[in-house]
Amino acid sequence: MTIRRWERRAAGALAIVSTLAALAACAPEPVAPTTGPTAPSASAAPTAAPEPTLVPDGSAADNLPLFTRVVADVWGSEQRGAGRAYVDALVAAGFDKAAMQVTRDVSTVGNAAESIQFSVRWGEECLIGQVGPETGDPVTSVEAAIDGVCLIGNTRPIDW
Repeated sequence: MTIRRWERRAAGALAIVSTLAALAACAPEPVAPTTGPTAPSASAAPTAAPEPTLVPDGSAADNLPLFTRVVADVWGSEQRGAGRAYVDALVAAGFDKAAMQVTRDVSTVGNAAESIQFSVRWGEECLIGQVGPETGDPVTSVEAAIDGVCLIGNTRPIDW
């Protein structure tokens, strides 16, 4: 009887080994790794985003990218605290100086302003920017004009 038990165990073990061998034969072949990076095709070459430009017949939102870029450029310069620098740069980019407003960049006691705001009226909307040490990064947005003006309160005359 012990031989039969041993034969049964051997037959069972053989069945398990045979099943594992059959399953191993069904396993997918390993994929050979590629050697080195592949070169991107000419059509997949990255292209630089086009520079924003003034869209005279566009909306304020259409012109916000250019307004934002001009503000960022001035903010990155040594003239970052001068309201006139923002006005002059916006004029150089094609915005209408007659449609602009700017707050004072010096307080009534002669200290540098904590923030400066400036705007360009665009139809019934306004491109508005705010910069300053208390503002952090420059902020730009499109807002509705109020009674034809963008900045409420005391603003600096743009007389240059």
